[in-house]
Amino acid sequence: MKFSYALLPDHPVAETIETIELADELGFYACYAADETWHKDLWVLFAAAASRTRSIRLGPSVSPVLLREPTHVAQALATLDEVSGGRAEAVLSSGNTGLLEQYRINPAGMKPLSRTKEALHVVRTLLDEGAITFDGEFYTYDGLFTFAKPVQERVPLKLGGMRGPRTFEAAGEFSDGCHHALSYTREAYEYMVRHLRIGAERAGKDVESLDIGAWVVLATAEDSAAAREAARSMVGIYASSMSDEQLLRNGVDPAEVKPVVDAVRAGDLARGIELTTPEVTERLSVSGTPEECVEKIRDEIAVAGVNHLICGVTDRTLVKAFTERDLPQVPGAQEQLRLIHDRIMPAFA
Repeated sequence: MKFSYALLPDHPVAETIETIELADELGFYACYAADETWHKDLWVLFAAAASRTRSIRLGPSVSPVLLREPTHVAQALATLDEVSGGRAEAVLSSGNTGLLEQYRINPAGMKPLSRTKEALHVVRTLLDEGAITFDGEFYTYDGLFTFAKPVQERVPLKLGGMRGPRTFEAAGEFSDGCHHALSYTREAYEYMVRHLRIGAERAGKDVESLDIGAWVVLATAEDSAAAREAARSMVGIYASSMSDEQLLRNGVDPAEVKPVVDAVRAGDLARGIELTTPEVTERLSVSGTPEECVEKIRDEIAVAGVNHLICGVTDRTLVKAFTERDLPQVPGAQEQLRLIHDRIMPAFA
């Protein structure tokens, strides 16, 4: 199983680059970041990190095609690939529903999956051919070209998905894999892999050749209670973006978390955290000591066929930025990356 570091670019830039350098030294496969207005710009950040790293791959997980025109994604990706010496890749989706709401965009009437599939084709074509003429349902171009050329023969492009099943099937059929966010049970990942396989078989591909990624909220520490408290601070925020179907596949009754989600969406994060129970935290995170995290990853995620764990490391700085809670007992991102490297990754080597 590959392990990657997923960050929300909210730490000081110098600190973030140092953390990416550490992830590179420790042998993490990739560093991903959310391509969202809420955070610092990942493209600038990764361009700065590229010159100070050697092997770690870099790119968005995810980049939202309802906000970022796909030819601009291709241009930025090709440039990052050159800057990094061939280490760029990207995960595309329609976008974070909460962010889209703030732009007054209702994705329901915009055929989000069809648009994402078409955007994937546009990015793939411009990366591979350097030019595109295309008359699609959502995007049209007449001889558009770019001098931004990737170093890699084929830059990996994947889809991000949460609800499924159509997104998972599209990822299997048209892309190089899928990053499934915020699921924590064998049932949820078996559902994902089953539909990835359907799409892969349509395209004559072996599902095991795909990047089958689990993007999880992860907090680990020697002090299990401290790690779980960090996760508890963030679970409600993430639960607010989960569909009822996804909650059910993760063993959570939507009615159980409705008060939490209502508080978060109303902007009352303190109340949302207060209402988030330890039981819900356990079900909607990978948290605790490294050994407790190994047990959950092994029994609920790896067993379903996932071959890539994308660790959304939840440290005290991130909790403070989002919730204003100060949890000094929670390790920083660098300490948690070392714990992942030393005591979690060896269990899946």
